[in-house]
Amino acid sequence: MSATLTAKSPVPVKVADQARPASGASLGDPGLTKQQRRRFDPRRLIFLATGAVLLAGATYWYIRSAGYESTDDAAVEAHVIEVSPKISAHVQAVHFDDNYRVKRGDLLLELDPRDFQVTVANADANLAAAKSKVNETGAAEKVAEAALGQASADLASARATADDAEADFRRNERLYATHVIDRREYDASAAQAKSAAANVEAAAKKVTSQEAQVRLASAQSVTASAQEKQAESQQQEAELQLSYTKIYAPFDGRVTKKSVEPGDYVQPGQTLFSVVPPEVWVVANFKETQLKRMQVGQSVLVHVDAIPGRTFKAHVESFQVGTGSRFTLMPPENATGNWVKVVQRVPVKIVFDEPVSSLERLWAGESVEPVVDLNSHAAGADLRAAPLPRAILGATSGVISQK
Repeated sequence: MSATLTAKSPVPVKVADQARPASGASLGDPGLTKQQRRRFDPRRLIFLATGAVLLAGATYWYIRSAGYESTDDAAVEAHVIEVSPKISAHVQAVHFDDNYRVKRGDLLLELDPRDFQVTVANADANLAAAKSKVNETGAAEKVAEAALGQASADLASARATADDAEADFRRNERLYATHVIDRREYDASAAQAKSAAANVEAAAKKVTSQEAQVRLASAQSVTASAQEKQAESQQQEAELQLSYTKIYAPFDGRVTKKSVEPGDYVQPGQTLFSVVPPEVWVVANFKETQLKRMQVGQSVLVHVDAIPGRTFKAHVESFQVGTGSRFTLMPPENATGNWVKVVQRVPVKIVFDEPVSSLERLWAGESVEPVVDLNSHAAGADLRAAPLPRAILGATSGVISQK
């Protein structure tokens, strides 16, 4: 049986259907055109996405970094007061321990006071003896002045008697010349005149002697007064040495590096412990190339490594007048050997604008990262940090609190 083949007309295909890949077709199918493969290339999409991320990051970095300078070579600084004794003695009592918080004037340490109490008692006795000597020499000076007054009166009386005897002698001399009186009466008046003159001379010498006694008593009084002052100074020194047996906190703060225990023998200049006041600041070592636009008073944001997520407000307080390497124990000498230029760093002091109570967690030596706003300007207020007040070095009324 024969089959008859009939040719059918082909079904027309739309252009859109030719461009659309069949269901389940991939970019690697040979049926896709080059334009279709380029449109669906995943590497191109990844490249475009990476470029967009990099562009966004660069834009963010520029916005954040333009007009700012920062460094990670920075740390928190604080005052560290090393406390040492001024006398040699055994430690009697210690009223603190490491990291204790102390108040200005608190009694922290007691040394054995017995030797110094004996010295004070001896100085008191010497002072009492000196005062007694002053009273004694004062009385002797008054006695000498009284004796001088008596001698002066005797001299005046002797002179009056001598003048009267001399007048009698002159009168009897004329009478004897006219034979009115005899030789015996004349000789008697002459002897009386000589005796009166001798009494005047003796009274004058006595006055001179009493004047010397007055000068001697006055000198002894001056010496006694000087000895009294010396005894007073020795007594004050003994009391001062006794006061050194008690050591007080010079400032508010925390005690660190305690190296003393009861029974230890301490000597002058030996560091027993340190007191760190609550005032802190930041010393940042910026590169010299970063200081072109940096000025005193510009605002700073401080990020502390130990306190993540918190930012402290501060400002630039001052610049060190020299690089850090210039003030080392052995500064570099660029005039010798082969010189290689190295970018130097300059310490910059940054002071916090926040109250001290909010800086309790900042401790000396902690690493920080300050960011200086170069577009900010200094305020009109005084930007200098205040120095520490006078230290408490002994007991003062109303300040000391016994433990």
